[in-house]
Amino acid sequence: MIRQSVIFDVGRVLFDWDLRYLFAKLIADRDELERFVTNVVTPQWHFQHDAGRPLADMLPERKAEFPDHAALIDAYATRFNETIPAAMPGSLALVERLDAAGVPLFAITNFGHEFWEGFRPTRPIFDRFQGIIVSGTEKLMKPDPAIYRLALDRFGIDPAGALFVDDVAANVAGAESLGIAGHLFKGAAMLENDLVRRGYLPG
Repeated sequence: MIRQSVIFDVGRVLFDWDLRYLFAKLIADRDELERFVTNVVTPQWHFQHDAGRPLADMLPERKAEFPDHAALIDAYATRFNETIPAAMPGSLALVERLDAAGVPLFAITNFGHEFWEGFRPTRPIFDRFQGIIVSGTEKLMKPDPAIYRLALDRFGIDPAGALFVDDVAANVAGAESLGIAGHLFKGAAMLENDLVRRGYLPG
């Protein structure tokens, strides 16, 4: 049983994410960009892939609905990594410090299986993690308590010694429902203070 650990979310905790990062390169007009990400390739539609729906089902259906945007919908599939342009400021340094301090690291991320397969190899920081639960692979999504329970069981994590870090309050509450301490991420500086206060990092 792993007595002490930190469990991270990925998007907007470790790495920034927004569909606009990609589509701003492809749609020059700002108003049209907002219409596109509000009506065509939307976060809500994208979350179907996070939940485990294959791109092979999603893309033809969407292109049939919006045939004038077929090329942009294809770009969503082929250039998804461009929606994740950079790490969140300070976050990866905290991962490195926790790892150096011997704190076991895990992640639970709402992320499509196919997109994760393309993203994970580009980010060596994940080599420091002992295990990662991907929603699209497991077909479970935060804040469903089942996804946290899966992580605890699969990796042998003691919830009483674990801290879960996420930028979405409902996801933090989902972890807390299983006895995992939660931190609502609002920046690396606040997280660092909490990690020190809880004894995961030296002061």
